[in-house]
Amino acid sequence: MNSMDSEPLDYLVVGAGPAGLQLGQLLQAAGHGYRILESGRAPGTFFRTFPRHRKLISINKVHNGTDDPELNLRMDWNSLLSPDDRMLFTRYSKRYFPHADDLVRYLADFAEAYKLDIAHDTRAERIQRHDGGFTVTDQHGQEHHARRLVMATGLTRPNTPDIPGIETAEDYSVVSVDPEDFTDRRVLIIGKGNSALETADNLVETAAVIHVAGPHSVRMAWNSHYVGHLRAVNNNFLDTYQLKSQNALLDGQVLSIEKDPDGGGHRVRFSFSRADEVVKELRYDRVIVCTGFRFDASVFDPSCRPALVIDDRFAELSPAYESVNVPGLYFAGTLMQQRDFKKSTGGFIHGFRYAVRALSRILDERHHERPWPHRQLESSPAALADAVVARVNRSSALWQQFGVLGDVIVTAPGEPARYHEEVPVAYAHESQLTDNGDYFTVTLEYGPDHDKVDPFDITVRRTAQNSVDDAFDAAYLHPVIRHHGGGELLGIHHMAENLENHWDHPEVHHAPLAEFFAREQARRPSPAGR
Repeated sequence: MNSMDSEPLDYLVVGAGPAGLQLGQLLQAAGHGYRILESGRAPGTFFRTFPRHRKLISINKVHNGTDDPELNLRMDWNSLLSPDDRMLFTRYSKRYFPHADDLVRYLADFAEAYKLDIAHDTRAERIQRHDGGFTVTDQHGQEHHARRLVMATGLTRPNTPDIPGIETAEDYSVVSVDPEDFTDRRVLIIGKGNSALETADNLVETAAVIHVAGPHSVRMAWNSHYVGHLRAVNNNFLDTYQLKSQNALLDGQVLSIEKDPDGGGHRVRFSFSRADEVVKELRYDRVIVCTGFRFDASVFDPSCRPALVIDDRFAELSPAYESVNVPGLYFAGTLMQQRDFKKSTGGFIHGFRYAVRALSRILDERHHERPWPHRQLESSPAALADAVVARVNRSSALWQQFGVLGDVIVTAPGEPARYHEEVPVAYAHESQLTDNGDYFTVTLEYGPDHDKVDPFDITVRRTAQNSVDDAFDAAYLHPVIRHHGGGELLGIHHMAENLENHWDHPEVHHAPLAEFFAREQARRPSPAGR
């Protein structure tokens, strides 16, 4: 085998998708030695195939009535973070739901604009760990060495359910996307997420019957506020079911799939969850599996294989996005969503771009003696309230990574406050940022039961906007400030929700917040309790 590097790099990044490019740009700007290994011949290989029907569900709202670049990022879900405002995805498409090819073009231009160090046509086939770091061997037998390794591959293996006969079905990743190939066919689609309903919607004009099946109820993104649940852009099929167009959602388990020896189709045994039938055999001409993807850990040597969770779909991560059992092995991009699975936006560009930036700061702090950036503030309650109000009304990171990333204000008697932006909240509690003095975290959050009610039901009581007394009960997105000290949660303040997300009213938002800071500073834990 040949060795590409005699001296190990600081970082090897596996994968030149959005996360790998984002991290590469940040590592390069920080002056670290790095290389990105990419199996394809250009960046963004995944998006050359997926989504199969080529419409992204990440919004691209170009016209927002503001020239503030930070506010515009709240409605731009495809751009990577960049010091150059010419590298915005909104320059590549005006469509609200853009074509995937536009994202592929954008990623290639981003890599070229920053001259990122990418080794294309370089597929990681074996990963080993040793005292000096990691060695990645590619398909050409070339070895790549680095002190630390970051996996930014995304989820690349089909998440195939364990169903007898599933190998006779067709997978979402390879099935035809031409509706004419399904004319007058009976089609079963296994799965109830966006890929399944996107596939069903593509076939409603040609297929005779479409059944979409899975053990769980369909979850709508407008209910859960999780953008990975079924989006309205893909839910046309639900109309055809409810309005009796020979299509149906099946709630229950597919028990087995067998090739029909007589007609060339499939016989499927299905156990219903909500019907009188216990088990029923159904016949289909085509069966398509749309059950998502999982992380491919097969390239790791057994000695450094990361622990897996969530049905072995994800590597288990620490609050620093590091493998819990392999020191020096970090994860970037959609793999970060293990920390906020189906709760926030860590699985999508508009969420993980900020998590990747946080990871770059964690790496600087841990391995390069570069403290987390901060600015100093006067520690008076009014000054702290001013800073928080300014941030929550403008920040895109807190808006997108709600409940996951937060600003951290570290205070100590007689000293200026330190204001740190966009820190993973779970990491803040265990990092050196909060070693001295007590601190406040600032997040944007939905209420605890926000997904339990129909958001379109006007008979459901909602907290009135700008209601100071009811702010703690707000279901919609609003700022939450928590006081921590001595290892304990000492106090919590909810800012009143507002229809247009303007939390800047002097009496409704600023004054109660300043009062909270004054009250909490008065009850500051004693030095002995720290």
